[in-house]
Amino acid sequence: MGIPKNGYEQAAISLAPLETDMTLDEFCQSDLEGYEYFNGALIPIAPTTMEHGEISMNLSFLLSLHIRENQLGRLYPADTDFRLGDRLVKPDVAFVSTARLPENKRQASPVAPDLAVEVVSPTDIQYRVIEKAFAYLNAGTRLVWVIEPGSKTVTVCRSETDIKLLTRNDTLTGEDVVEGFSCQVSQLFE
Repeated sequence: MGIPKNGYEQAAISLAPLETDMTLDEFCQSDLEGYEYFNGALIPIAPTTMEHGEISMNLSFLLSLHIRENQLGRLYPADTDFRLGDRLVKPDVAFVSTARLPENKRQASPVAPDLAVEVVSPTDIQYRVIEKAFAYLNAGTRLVWVIEPGSKTVTVCRSETDIKLLTRNDTLTGEDVVEGFSCQVSQLFE
């Protein structure tokens, strides 16, 4: 067994879920950082890279301008908690329309985002990313974008059977969720 080449390889080893007797409500009230919660387990959040941050910021900048200009709702960063039934997640970017914004904003969002975005990290486990995308959809999220930095693609999910792969030459749109929004996929990776 060799020595891992970098901290990201080491982090991949330690991303196994940790079983806990903590309830979701107890987790929401705790000060534990770096985890999501699902079905009695703490799910470690994969460490991010500068590339991950740049992609998230590029998308956030483009989305934020459009959402504010058109008064469509609110955009939330990666440290915002969303309750999806029996789990608590932190999408990399999330949009909630004005009509669905909860009154009490001093807690985890009790509503699923209208749009959830996951930027794949080098240590993310592929089946977990897909499972999380489907969890968003099952909780009422209308649109999920999974951004893959390595291939410079975006997987657009409307349901478990309505999935499209966009390449850097394609246009990413907000469809009927973030109406009027569009950008070239390549802009996310600049």
